[in-house]
Amino acid sequence: MNNAKATTLGIQHLLAMYAGAILVPLIIGGALGFDSSQMTYLVAIDIMMCGIATLLQVMRGKAFGIGLPVVLGCTFTAVFPIIAIGTDKGIGAIYGAVIASGIIVVLISGFFGKLVKFFPPVVTGSVVTIIGISLIPVAINNMGGGQGAEDFGSASNIALAMTTLVIILLIYRFTTGFTRAISILLGLVISTVIAAFMGKVDFSPVTDASWFHMVQPFYFGMPTFDIGAIITMTLVAMVSLVESSGVYFALSDITKQKLESKDLARGYRSEGLASIIGGIFNAFPYTTFSQNVGLLKMTGVKERKVIFITGIMLVALGFLPKVAALTTIIPTAVLGGAMLAMFGMVVTQGITMLAPEISLSPENAMVAAIAVGLGAGVVFVPDIFAVLPEGISILTSNGIVCGSVTAIVLNIVFNMIGSKKVDPMYTEAKEAVDVAKVAEVK
Repeated sequence: MNNAKATTLGIQHLLAMYAGAILVPLIIGGALGFDSSQMTYLVAIDIMMCGIATLLQVMRGKAFGIGLPVVLGCTFTAVFPIIAIGTDKGIGAIYGAVIASGIIVVLISGFFGKLVKFFPPVVTGSVVTIIGISLIPVAINNMGGGQGAEDFGSASNIALAMTTLVIILLIYRFTTGFTRAISILLGLVISTVIAAFMGKVDFSPVTDASWFHMVQPFYFGMPTFDIGAIITMTLVAMVSLVESSGVYFALSDITKQKLESKDLARGYRSEGLASIIGGIFNAFPYTTFSQNVGLLKMTGVKERKVIFITGIMLVALGFLPKVAALTTIIPTAVLGGAMLAMFGMVVTQGITMLAPEISLSPENAMVAAIAVGLGAGVVFVPDIFAVLPEGISILTSNGIVCGSVTAIVLNIVFNMIGSKKVDPMYTEAKEAVDVAKVAEVK
């Protein structure tokens, strides 16, 4: 493949993941009250780290890199935990937890396959569902203009948010292929243009931003290490590794490249290293982006060279704050409309993971019911377990940790200890699903 074609395909991959990449820092920075210059830096460093994390995976070394055409970005499952940690413990605790969880992932990468049994779909699906539910209020607040905004809930903000949502839905409904893959990005761009005509876009961050800057470690301050925050981010990392495993095997099938345990270990190790570097430079933890797998299947181009070019372009963009500043002018209401679509998809992703497990086992239905109910409940009523001792409150004060631990423990109790009584109704359901899978394969 010539360089011109590879570069064009690399740009396509960049556009496919760009909306997801920039939304994470915009959401987190907005929730933590960052000013325009801080937001510009946060977006720029996140874009650069997406490139570094991607390059770490595309290569295939002795210790790092799975060697598959995979693109990495900040996981949406980390958004709410990061906001909660930053609000409660401070910015330093975020990056201390990101660094520590990255170190833990590197240390356990060699035998994570043995731990995967504690994270079956009923557990990971419950965790993803809780995180998605936790994010919805963030989207709704932003649709109104942002919590605490003087014009919160104004007609213009609601109109902009709904216009963004309608544009995204129309593009998603009436287009296919690559255009459909970037529907979120197109919705943000078109709605921001509309907002500019309404006088709701401030271009000063772009004007004030320089064309080039050097990134620096610990830009927002030195990390602090809080045990509760570290547990939270480690659980998020575990869920991300399980999701990444699915992407690895999907790419393995597409590229006809057989994966062994040592390959998976290198992939997990790279994700951990990316999180460590991300924490040092005040970015985020990184995981595989499944939307790029869809683009890979659509184009039929499986060469790592294309993704390598995408990674290089992302790193280069990270040194251009002028480009990063362009994303910070998106009005909060416009972001809110896009967030509702994206966060809603996180919820449906969790439901999709849970649905077959629940339909095949009453035990799984109970695990998911209690884990999601308790986790979401603590998210909305965080003080419910305030009377418990501090050592226990580490596991109960955060909805995601509470729900995750509940799902893991209940799964062990119901599905891993002793023998289970088999309900004939669920046996028939399993047989029906197995038949359907065989028919689908044929």
